[in-house]
Amino acid sequence: MRTRPLAGFVLGALVLAAAPFAVKAVRSRAPIATGEEPDLAKRAVHRPAAIMLAPPFAGLDLKHIGVDDEGSTAAMTDGKLAHLTVDPALQRAATSLLDRHQLHDASIVAMDTATGEILAWASHTPDGKDGCLAATSPAASVFKIVTGAALVENAGLEPGSRECYAGGGEQRILRSDIAVDPLRDRWCVSLGNAMGRSTNAVFARLAIRDLQPKQLGDMAHALGFGEKIPFDVDVQTSEVSMPEGDDLAFGRSAAGFINTTLSPLHAAWLSAIVAHGGEVSRPFIVKEVREKNGAIVYAAPAPSVLRRAIKPDTANAVGQMMEHTVTEGTSYKAFHDAGGRAFLHGIGVGGKTGTLADPTGKKLFTWFSAFAPAHPGPGERQIAIGVLVVDPPKWKVKANVVARELLEAYFYPNRTQARSSRAK
Repeated sequence: MRTRPLAGFVLGALVLAAAPFAVKAVRSRAPIATGEEPDLAKRAVHRPAAIMLAPPFAGLDLKHIGVDDEGSTAAMTDGKLAHLTVDPALQRAATSLLDRHQLHDASIVAMDTATGEILAWASHTPDGKDGCLAATSPAASVFKIVTGAALVENAGLEPGSRECYAGGGEQRILRSDIAVDPLRDRWCVSLGNAMGRSTNAVFARLAIRDLQPKQLGDMAHALGFGEKIPFDVDVQTSEVSMPEGDDLAFGRSAAGFINTTLSPLHAAWLSAIVAHGGEVSRPFIVKEVREKNGAIVYAAPAPSVLRRAIKPDTANAVGQMMEHTVTEGTSYKAFHDAGGRAFLHGIGVGGKTGTLADPTGKKLFTWFSAFAPAHPGPGERQIAIGVLVVDPPKWKVKANVVARELLEAYFYPNRTQARSSRAK
């Protein structure tokens, strides 16, 4: 396992002069303790992201990132060259995964949870566009991260809170799945179990019983849905719509079946927010921009926290629930071999799967949003990832397997290099 120091960048004088506001610099990678920033944590203020520190970079080509041992770059208009935060080794691993699995429609984003630095950025799409920026795919069960946060923060539920149900809800949610019937409700699970196993009926029931559509909508906006993500290039906004006056539609939305979309960048950012104690760091990929003659015309601001999205206790609870996904839930098989041995031995992972077929039945969307290590030690870099794979119904590989292989490449680079050598 490798440990990396925090990276920071000095804000250029030109950008400093143009910035009309101040933001809080990132102070630590450690989780935020309960009681820190008491007023802000108590209110859990939900508001749109702050104005970007720098304008979007016109013409920045992130579909063609160049990497070598010295770093990573991408071309811009007028001959300018952007030097990126992208980790060359991890970028090579990401692009190799897309090629090795022969994925024609898939995207991978990895970022530092504390600083917001993008560490890997790769996509294959049928139309040749940058899939990491597109929010056209349904959020599916990744949206349960939002619902889980709302249930903790608004309804006072905890990872151990138990709910009984009658089963069902795997492929769709029917009215019978949300009807309370003590004679039928014999399956009981904790909220953490329900997150890990992506139990749709439980999330739908709890949302209907304990939340108002506005509360869940507000939490979605706090976590970036319906808001522009402040980034170095334009990101398509993830959609959200909470139906009023229709319990079944509201329950389906809370479980992730309808009314939400997501981009791979947002999927990674969502896990980064949870991992960073509920604070929102501005994601960025451009470290500096140079003219043809080598003159630096832009230097990235120091990594910063823009705002708080959820309370520290809420983030901690949701993070615990996400760990169930790997230890016992929908990603257990992806992260363990046939003998039950973890591929990432000693490294905890918090994650959330999402799987949904489109109405035509011609596409299967699979997601994995995650952070690791789940509990980093002092000075240990924690990363968040967002992976989307779109396959025909007869899928080749799901997003959680791609994500696990990317984490293996990051934490165990020698193992990955040996595997590549054998493949050759």
